[in-house]
Amino acid sequence: MNSVQADRTPRGDRSRGDTGRKGRLARVREASPEALAAVDAALLSAGHDVGVLGAGGAGTALRRDRLIEYLHALQDRHGQLAEPHLVALAQRIRLSLVEVFEVASFYHHFDVVRADAEGALPAPAAVTVRVCTSLSCSLAGASSLIDRLPKILGTEVRVLGVPCVGRCEAAPVAVVGHNAITSATAEAVAAAVASRATAPVLPAAIEYAHYRADGGYRLLAACVRGERSRDEVIDALAASGLRGLGGAGFPTARKWRIVAAQPAPRYLVVNIDEGEPGTFKDRHYLERDPHRFLEGMLIAAWACGIDAVYVYLRDEYHACRELLRRELAALRADPPVPGLPGIELRRGAGAYICGEESALIESLEGKRGMPRLRPPYVAEVGLFGRPTLEHNFETLYWVRTIIEQGAPTFAAQGRHGRSGLRSYSVSGRVRTPGVKLAPAGISVRELIDEHCGGMADGHALYAYLPGGASGGILPASLADLPLDFDTLQPHGAFIGSAAVIVLSQHDRAIDAARNLSAFFEYESCGQCTPCRVGTQKLRALIATERWDESLLREIAAVMRDASICGLGQSAPNAIESVLRYFPHELREAS
Repeated sequence: MNSVQADRTPRGDRSRGDTGRKGRLARVREASPEALAAVDAALLSAGHDVGVLGAGGAGTALRRDRLIEYLHALQDRHGQLAEPHLVALAQRIRLSLVEVFEVASFYHHFDVVRADAEGALPAPAAVTVRVCTSLSCSLAGASSLIDRLPKILGTEVRVLGVPCVGRCEAAPVAVVGHNAITSATAEAVAAAVASRATAPVLPAAIEYAHYRADGGYRLLAACVRGERSRDEVIDALAASGLRGLGGAGFPTARKWRIVAAQPAPRYLVVNIDEGEPGTFKDRHYLERDPHRFLEGMLIAAWACGIDAVYVYLRDEYHACRELLRRELAALRADPPVPGLPGIELRRGAGAYICGEESALIESLEGKRGMPRLRPPYVAEVGLFGRPTLEHNFETLYWVRTIIEQGAPTFAAQGRHGRSGLRSYSVSGRVRTPGVKLAPAGISVRELIDEHCGGMADGHALYAYLPGGASGGILPASLADLPLDFDTLQPHGAFIGSAAVIVLSQHDRAIDAARNLSAFFEYESCGQCTPCRVGTQKLRALIATERWDESLLREIAAVMRDASICGLGQSAPNAIESVLRYFPHELREAS
């Protein structure tokens, strides 16, 4: 396997040299009439209300929490965020330029540019091609793709190596504008660029009318009419054993009871950031049956007395965003029950850290996505300081199925003493990768043999990642362990979001660890020193042939004990797995 070390700048050092991208703060302090007009035009074209202009040219309808949405409008219209436009936006929204700049420069998908000495701005790239450098795409040849593309696309096309784009089952993946090219070749990417095929291709999902005709939203209506009580619904979820399926695994019913007991107003936040390398299950279900998720979301809102719902979707899922916009419009136009809560669809901007619940809330408030110190927990003090129910997409997707089929039916489908079903995102060296709905507690050997058609031709199981980049690396000798919550921790691993990446005898755990360490260094938000410095040190230390094992273990211990959030706490897992299970690779390398 070739370890891809993309040319990416960590968040702790965002300057990009003479291009000025994400560099020093803008020198311009007063917005020109032309820049104000450009900002207004961009916001209006994106559907935002700029309000009535008051003294100083500030738009009274602009909201601080929608700052990232406004930045997207500018980026989409102009291909970059030019310093005059940031100055004008700060004036319109009545924020300091520093506040706007620090948010814009935090997120990967915003290109902040400043003028040169003569006041000229760099021209944006005609087309941007993003090639995924995640472990799964690395296994499939992303490195050679990145090498070839600049040679055949020319200087007007920008080619970037980027973190996981959530299509690991079809690796390698390149995104041309907003159009994802799966199983990408240089020729396929070049053809898309030449034809300007940059728009997302919407999936053939179940639409609102068809969903309702097939019994959709009847359960929600029964709940609203009082035919099912809140306690009955929550008790059913408790009996099913449903836990949060974004990675933490907190019992769903307990979370609902905690939030419902808090004073109103309460909010519901849906996390569809799904940035864990190897994970794509949420996108898989969203592209096929979006209303099953939306009905579960609205049942949760009803059960917990939610006043407003915010759906946070990662920016890489362009087709899913268009799909949700369309289906939410259909839902609002013909609501299945009276009194639907307000639902806002928000767009991420390329930041893995926003998968952490409090960082996501910070992003929803229009800030940098930096995790909060806890306590207080978001169930008590969350979005806008109010009690907040935060859920992963897939958790809500199963609510209708569990309640309609009955908790015993769902719970009985586990294996090896576990309860229920799990959606495993499987990629790597298997014959048929993809999302596999299988019993909770299934082993990776059973998962590969029964659901993935076995190993790919010419490959034998060597190692596997049970929980994506964060979950550690286990050897084939532990391939019979149950894949579920609470079963892998004694072995230095965890299931997380059930992103299973399979390695064969042609791969090395060392190379996988190097790939993952580069990812964590790039994605660290930089807020706390143990994570910011620790990820940099780990990546540098394992780049050499001889590893300083004692120093690596010391740094890992500090990161695990002192990092604010799970990114820093889990970033050393792959390295410690190599030291524990694959020391022969280190001996061979030296």
